[in-house]
Amino acid sequence: MSLCYLYKHIFPSCVGFFYLLFIWRDLFIPPMINILPSRSCVRKSLRAWCCVCLLCRLCLSRWELRYCRNFFTKRTKELKPAVQSAPGWKLFGKVPPRENLQKDSKIIQQEYEARTGRMYKPPPPSTRRKNIEFEPLSTTALILEDRPANLPAKSVEEALRHRQEYDEMVAEAKKREIKEAHKRKKIMRERFKQEENIASAMVIWVNEILPNWEGMRATRRVRELWWQGLPPSVRGKVWSLAVGNELNITPELYEIFLSRAKERWKSFSETSSENDIEDAGASVADREASLELIKLDISRTFPSLYIFQKGGPYHDLLHSVLGAYTCYRPDVGYVQGMSFIAAVLILNLEEADAFIAFANLLNKPCQLAFFRVDHSMMLKYFAAFEVFFEENLPKLFLHFKSYSLTPDIYLIDWIFTLYSKSLPLDLACRVWDVFCRDGEEFLFRTGLGILRLYEDILLQMDFIHIAQFLTKLPEDITSERLFSCIAAIQMQNSNKKWAQVSFWL
Repeated sequence: MSLCYLYKHIFPSCVGFFYLLFIWRDLFIPPMINILPSRSCVRKSLRAWCCVCLLCRLCLSRWELRYCRNFFTKRTKELKPAVQSAPGWKLFGKVPPRENLQKDSKIIQQEYEARTGRMYKPPPPSTRRKNIEFEPLSTTALILEDRPANLPAKSVEEALRHRQEYDEMVAEAKKREIKEAHKRKKIMRERFKQEENIASAMVIWVNEILPNWEGMRATRRVRELWWQGLPPSVRGKVWSLAVGNELNITPELYEIFLSRAKERWKSFSETSSENDIEDAGASVADREASLELIKLDISRTFPSLYIFQKGGPYHDLLHSVLGAYTCYRPDVGYVQGMSFIAAVLILNLEEADAFIAFANLLNKPCQLAFFRVDHSMMLKYFAAFEVFFEENLPKLFLHFKSYSLTPDIYLIDWIFTLYSKSLPLDLACRVWDVFCRDGEEFLFRTGLGILRLYEDILLQMDFIHIAQFLTKLPEDITSERLFSCIAAIQMQNSNKKWAQVSFWL
């Protein structure tokens, strides 16, 4: 049984009992002493009992004052924080918690100072500039900021030096921004000027040149406009007229060969391996079997445009044109590089017109020699190219000779794709414009123009780097720079022009 239980239940009963006993003693004991017969034993016993009761009352009162009060006071102090921190519970609900009385920070500080005997010193006011003209927008501006309090402060010389360095960096950044802004404005002005020239040239081509094509195509005015580039809206029409249709191909003939190609595609076994397909494509007896090679090569045609890949808008169209040509010219079949030429034509012409221009373009002597892999004719073209290479760029010619770098290493890819793979597409189309005007001579003149444009870079390269560089030319090449270099190439050697040199070799 705990002391708390004794104090709450047993001790009050005892105290009450003793209180009643003392009251009974005060009221009834004196009369009874006088009334009862004088018997000494009874008198002595009652007085002894009264003394016992009085002593018990005094002891109980002293124990209550000294022990119980101290005991329950300590318990209350220990339980007080728990009562404040956690809400109590009652039978049918939750007792709301008491509000915690938060001490003020100043009071806490005073109590701490009184307990420890130390005085709190506030930190000195920061010497950081309050009124500054800028806010640090990057780590560059941190050079002007003061060091943290735990590090040595900057000296006056160091602060001035940092300020000077920051001003120089800001000045350089402003110069760079101004330069880039001028460059953007220049590009925009050139673009607007080019658009205006294209719009005015389109009017001339549509209203004056195209209606009188045969009479005006060879005039000086038309050739100059041609050199500046054809407007995109008339480019396909001018290409078709310039290439011509010596083979007399009609749209109906295209449909016939397209249906034949579709039948051949259906006849191919789906389980045939790629090696069997490549062997069939290499067979001279049946070049139509190279139809299956087209599927493998189309996905690699202008991959950055995503329009000729499977699922793209021009995938099936390119597949049809190449398949129809393979059936139309089984002696040539499909050769890698044809897909780039057909793709450029498809971007500028309708399907049947693109096939007609494609077939007639590949029927030209230079293209036919390369796509039929006529080694003797290809060597003549390479020899003629070297003659004009040595004439126009003697230093670079000797540099190539020192590494035994022959023209076939870089010219084959350029001629097979008509520069559409090596140059940006818009620049390649402008090369095509003048190629349709001047013929195969301009293809080799363009090659010499590219070598002239990058002559200083190529002179510092070895064999491997030259071959890699010429296979994929830089993307930032501009038409103005390239055509200025092409215009500087003289296609004349010992009073002999290109056609004469290539014929006599």
